[in-house]
Amino acid sequence: MQPDKKIYFLSDFHLGVPDHAASLVREKRIVEFLEEIRKDAAVIFIVGDMFDFWYEYRTVVPRGYVRLLGKLAEITDSGIPIHFFVGNHDMWMKNYFQQELNIPVYFEPHAFEFNHKKFWVGHGDGLGPGDHGYKMMKKVFRSPVCQWLFGILPPYIGMGLANYLSRRSRTVTGTADEKFYGEEGEWLITYCKDILKEKHYDYLVFGHRHLPIDFSLKGGSRYINLGDWIRYYTYAVFDGQHLALYARYPELESKIVRQ
Repeated sequence: MQPDKKIYFLSDFHLGVPDHAASLVREKRIVEFLEEIRKDAAVIFIVGDMFDFWYEYRTVVPRGYVRLLGKLAEITDSGIPIHFFVGNHDMWMKNYFQQELNIPVYFEPHAFEFNHKKFWVGHGDGLGPGDHGYKMMKKVFRSPVCQWLFGILPPYIGMGLANYLSRRSRTVTGTADEKFYGEEGEWLITYCKDILKEKHYDYLVFGHRHLPIDFSLKGGSRYINLGDWIRYYTYAVFDGQHLALYARYPELESKIVRQ
């Protein structure tokens, strides 16, 4: 990394909910932020659930999000790499991002190294103990058969059904993310401990949880959860030596869990 460059991590935009108007306001804020950070960004990571639902038909993609997609294309065209991790809400990605935006897409956690610091990055869904119902559902949804069956539905029906179910899920689970369950109750912390038994990483970075968390682990490692851009507007920055978690708006800094 060049001394004046930084690496940025963002996650969980969930564009599309709760409605078009609110989503558009959020999208414009994200685009504004991306334009600001491109001045010193060496790499940008978007760690899943960019959309509340996404499906790539063979010849069409979901309507909307042109401001964000255009900005991502502009950034990669300028030579700044972007990495995207598939989340549980946009798991049905195929090759649109790779072909149109020159953005590699990851379906599982992946290791990176910058300035001799080791990173383990992933969205975070289905990792760690518990949540067996979702893990089973994830296997079904990730299967080629399930994706093919959804693909044969007319887009009007398929997208309408998916958006309805997606918004229903967000409405039901949206407030549960506000509570920190402690070291023993956070599944991703347990997962991080298991990963560190096999190999050392300085930073283990995830999304999915929606609560911004900076948690110290043994051996100097840190678990970072990026929060979201629905309630917290949080992101992480690696300056070449340290990774830190910030809120876009100062009044939200107190919402970050630091332990």
